[in-house]
Amino acid sequence: MSRIGIQPIILPEKVTALVDGNSVKINGPLGELSETLPGEIKVNLTASQLTFERKSNIPAIRALHGLSRALVANMVEGVTKGFEKRLELVGTGYRATQSGAGLSLTVGFSHPVAVEPLPGITLKTEGNTAIVVTGISKAAVGQQAASIHAIRPPEPYNGKGIRYQGEVVRRKPGKAAKVASAA
Repeated sequence: MSRIGIQPIILPEKVTALVDGNSVKINGPLGELSETLPGEIKVNLTASQLTFERKSNIPAIRALHGLSRALVANMVEGVTKGFEKRLELVGTGYRATQSGAGLSLTVGFSHPVAVEPLPGITLKTEGNTAIVVTGISKAAVGQQAASIHAIRPPEPYNGKGIRYQGEVVRRKPGKAAKVASAA
């Protein structure tokens, strides 16, 4: 059995779920999310909990069992608390400014880079070197943060770039350190 897939999801007070075949719709205080699950996974809705069953024991379907439960659990958490990712800009002159709903990033290019939020995502700046990405969909928040990170990923020699808060960048010694150790 899937250790994650067999666990029921208990719905909080202000959250309602609607199951229609293999589609699940979750409504909560922060909004509404829906997901279409694979046909091999059956969702059962009782008074205040969701349970998941799989139709066969094939390894691929066993993997979908845990995945389906995790996706719906993330939807329940998203409509109750929401999700947040934080990014930091590290480098001389690197800064982020709010421009309407989006951001304008100055990260070492000859021009500022404009970032527009995905639907349902909020972008904010804290100071001028921190970015906060918030939303109710875990996948959308992660995708938006990844697209901002990809604009200027941290480089290993000086550590400059856009990094996730708490991300550890492994630093490499430069050419001078290589030449000094060979002599």
